[in-house]
Amino acid sequence: MKTPFLIAPCSTPTPRRAFQGRAQKITCYQDEAFKALLGRVTGGLQDVFQTKNEVLILPGGETGALEGAVVNFFSPQDKVLFGIMGESGNRWAQIAERFGLQVLRLGSERGEVITAPDVELLLRSEAGKDIKGVFITHNEISTGVVADIERLGKVCQKHHLLFLVDALNSLGVVDLKTDEWGVDVVVASPKNLIAPDPYLSLFSVNDKAWKYNAKARCPRYYWDLAQTRKYFHHPTPESPCIPVSFLFGLDETVQTIKKEGLENIFSRRQKLSQMLRRGIEALGLELLVKDEYIASPSVTAIKVQEEVEAEQITSFLKEEGITTIGGEAKLQGKIILIEHSDCFCAFDIANIIATLGRALKAQGVAVDLAKSLTRVWEVYDNE
Repeated sequence: MKTPFLIAPCSTPTPRRAFQGRAQKITCYQDEAFKALLGRVTGGLQDVFQTKNEVLILPGGETGALEGAVVNFFSPQDKVLFGIMGESGNRWAQIAERFGLQVLRLGSERGEVITAPDVELLLRSEAGKDIKGVFITHNEISTGVVADIERLGKVCQKHHLLFLVDALNSLGVVDLKTDEWGVDVVVASPKNLIAPDPYLSLFSVNDKAWKYNAKARCPRYYWDLAQTRKYFHHPTPESPCIPVSFLFGLDETVQTIKKEGLENIFSRRQKLSQMLRRGIEALGLELLVKDEYIASPSVTAIKVQEEVEAEQITSFLKEEGITTIGGEAKLQGKIILIEHSDCFCAFDIANIIATLGRALKAQGVAVDLAKSLTRVWEVYDNE
């Protein structure tokens, strides 16, 4: 029986140490031990977010977190701009529309990103008048691109707009200097950290955003961040509905990150990405994202050749114990997505390339598998 190996986006495996953290003896919300735990976790998260802002924690999945970022800072009929680089950004825009916001979509070709000049040009146009906020997905996993948050932040500051960033798939993966780059609201998840947990939502909110919050009239209860902030400031902090065991697991996460260092983590993720990308090219395949500057260090999209069927490739991989997916919407049947999570090592990348090469051979495509694997290990040794 083959050992299952999951490389589909949004399916990051949870390391054993995270489960060990959750297995600790539960403490009561009213205990001083809980106060110390919550303070330690939020303080550690400030380092991960690279911010002095208070980091709020709520239980819930990604879609709920994105909703929270909409309803806490805007009112129905507010005009906002969404940068759409793939399906993640499109879903966020749909949430805003559901709550009655006037949504402008600024799209890019799949495999490309929204740039600061793109946003600047729109804001200077007639359509850009009265915009109150800009929403950007940092790491778009449906296409494997990363937006330049630093430059986009400068544009938003110049026009005095609220800048909101979806870091659900980038926190702990891609450098995100929240304060330095002028990001007002960051919504994230621990799922891509060293010891991930996809069922917690994290929010970094600065003073400018809290002023927006005071005027926001979108209905909210569960995702009311102002109320959550009050809970956190009680003499004995309360954390509405957060399983204490999850906080223990998150504590394990931030302590592990502190020991290794964010820069070392970013460097390691980048090397895994480069190993995979160079191996794919050596197989004769085309990458959807050709510009290294905007290529995601966590997800790689492979363009499928006309003579190759994406479904047959993913089926072959699954028979070998490797599970991944193809593209969504416009990219359905045209790409294969591979996530290279923090749990992966160099041997995992080599295994992916070797199995991908065998899948191509099974469809009659001539590949030099030895050359591809040699290229993978060259990157490991020299880059």
